[in-house]
Amino acid sequence: MRVALVLGSGGARGYAHIGVIDALRERDVEIVGISGSSMGALVGALQAADKLDEFTSWASALTQRAVLRLLDPSLTAAGVLRAEKILDTVRDILGPQLIEDLPIPYTAVSTDLIAGKSVWLQRGPVDAAIRASIAIPGVIAPYLHDGQLLADGGILDPLPMAPIAAVNADLTIGVSLNGNDPAAFRAAEPRATAELLNRMRRSTTSLIDRAAASTLLDTPAARSVLSRFSNAVDGIDSVPESLEDPVLPRLGGFEVMNRTIEISQGALMRHTLAAYPPDLLIDVPRTVCRSLEFYRASEVIDIGHELACAALDSVSIS
Repeated sequence: MRVALVLGSGGARGYAHIGVIDALRERDVEIVGISGSSMGALVGALQAADKLDEFTSWASALTQRAVLRLLDPSLTAAGVLRAEKILDTVRDILGPQLIEDLPIPYTAVSTDLIAGKSVWLQRGPVDAAIRASIAIPGVIAPYLHDGQLLADGGILDPLPMAPIAAVNADLTIGVSLNGNDPAAFRAAEPRATAELLNRMRRSTTSLIDRAAASTLLDTPAARSVLSRFSNAVDGIDSVPESLEDPVLPRLGGFEVMNRTIEISQGALMRHTLAAYPPDLLIDVPRTVCRSLEFYRASEVIDIGHELACAALDSVSIS
């Protein structure tokens, strides 16, 4: 069975893509083409380069404290987080690789912020393509690449089906990370997430070089940025001991922005699926984890594997 694989955007939920790929491997499926946006572009590149297992081992060992340091807050207006620490690890795993030399045809999808259109990255350094595709609006700064100011591929193409339309495959599989699960969305906020947020709020200043902090942190602009960072991780100030209204979630500024983007992406995805319907769609609920909960790799990988196995069994791929 020859499969073309499309991996959607969704932050830390993208770990589910690893579980899907594991399920395909167990069935001896040959992946003959990959396209991806954002985290889908990252996982897809590692699979295309045959380096996914090494990345999985690293990601599965991440703790909340390690993620806190990797997020690397930045005092810039373009994004409250830098991505270089994570990209350095990905570069170490990948080594110097060009997209055109990968054993599996691969496309990373990004968004040109100036031209307002999707960009398919199918040549050049793999790490540059990943960096361009993962620039989440307002969180990670855009990336200047070949004269284009590029940001997250999920802005316009959260499930990039078009790049693999011409791939010679028996089956096209799309993996969406924006599935609906209203009941879970209304549930009380997880205590572990609250503890991480409170720890990040307390530790933000310690993540910034102390020498620079002494001259920067007393300004109104710096306090504003740190406040943005504190809210950006999950968009809630804290989790109360008991919710007065368990039906309605408490949403902060970033969470509202993030949910708005998800709604827009859902609408865009429906248009994409109408134009380029996959043979099999694996829908990962957006409530599996929050966008920046990168310390939950093992759990989310298992969920992706379970969903993929159920979907593949439904079409008798074994």
